[in-house]
Amino acid sequence: MKVRIKWVEEVSFLAQSESGHAVLMDGPPEGGGRNLGPRPMEMLLMGMAGCSSYDVIHILKKGRADVRDCVLEVDAERAATDPKVFTKIHLHFIVTGKALKTEAVERAIKLSAEKYCSASIMLGQVVPITHDFSVLEAN
Repeated sequence: MKVRIKWVEEVSFLAQSESGHAVLMDGPPEGGGRNLGPRPMEMLLMGMAGCSSYDVIHILKKGRADVRDCVLEVDAERAATDPKVFTKIHLHFIVTGKALKTEAVERAIKLSAEKYCSASIMLGQVVPITHDFSVLEAN
């Protein structure tokens, strides 16, 4: 896997993926940016959340669950001083569907966290990651 990062101006960078997609990253105004895109550390969290969400949906659908929606809210804490690494990450899944079994959602999250999500498993080597979830019934 390859990515390419090109400096645009000030503290803005264009990240390009091998698959042909691009994302603009930028810094806050107080750091010389114009707030035109997410910060690199936000991108790291978004990537992990996307990876885990993908797994959970895939596992539930493979089990023929009638999933209608999945929202993942991530809350991370960072160190106060440089390097401002993540010190704690919490993932809260809100899964909506018809007659979803709590056990199936819990299993999907556990499989993602322990077996499939490369991003969260890698981050989990250096920062504690916790999970919880809510199951909502679809109309």
